[in-house]
Amino acid sequence: MNLNAVIVEDEQTSRDILKNYLGKYCPNVSILGEAENVEEALVLIRNNDLDLVFLDVEMPYGNAFDLLDKVGDIDFETIFVTAYNHYAIEALNAHASYYLMKPISIDELIKAVDYVTQIKQKEQALHEQVLLPKVNNVSGKITIPQFNGFEVLEINEILYCKADDNYTEIYLSDNKKKVVSKTLKYFEDALLHTGFARVHKSYLVNVNQVIKYVKGKGGSVVLSNGKEIMVSASKKSDLLAFFK
Repeated sequence: MNLNAVIVEDEQTSRDILKNYLGKYCPNVSILGEAENVEEALVLIRNNDLDLVFLDVEMPYGNAFDLLDKVGDIDFETIFVTAYNHYAIEALNAHASYYLMKPISIDELIKAVDYVTQIKQKEQALHEQVLLPKVNNVSGKITIPQFNGFEVLEINEILYCKADDNYTEIYLSDNKKKVVSKTLKYFEDALLHTGFARVHKSYLVNVNQVIKYVKGKGGSVVLSNGKEIMVSASKKSDLLAFFK
């Protein structure tokens, strides 16, 4: 599993040594940037989707704990890298994943990265089990993932879904649109047996929202909001089967 990381360390030599070790012994770690003080670190952390921060304790204009306080809600793992062992309790209280002493032991660095990798793999597995789009046929709801959790939608309020490469745009009856990082095929499977028909390679429509069908080779459907969607000739019979 690849880990996106940054290094927060005020000494250039220490940053170079850590980067060199990571490149040689921890190839699953991608360093997205470096910072030498709290303010630079804040910019890096706020502008990147991070899995891991390598964090020195003592820096100019503040320390590691000042930085973590300013970040607030932390959604990344932290490996402290310091020459001082008396910060260990504070690091533990700051939910650090690992505490490395300088000079860095390669074996300890590998253990630290492996430990964080295991944490992230478990988080990803949980995300796939809980936060990916799921349908509850009893309640008529579907969950769609968001950056900080998931949102619950009423299936009958979905007008149609439109493919956008590896994303899907979900259009709702209140004129709102949701964009989800899942393919249209995923939603076709998720919404199976809930009244949705794939009418085109790019469209999945809620048959209960169809108010009109216009004849043609494939024809087209008009939804309750006035949206007209073309129907592929190969999908026509599947659509019309809903209205028999």
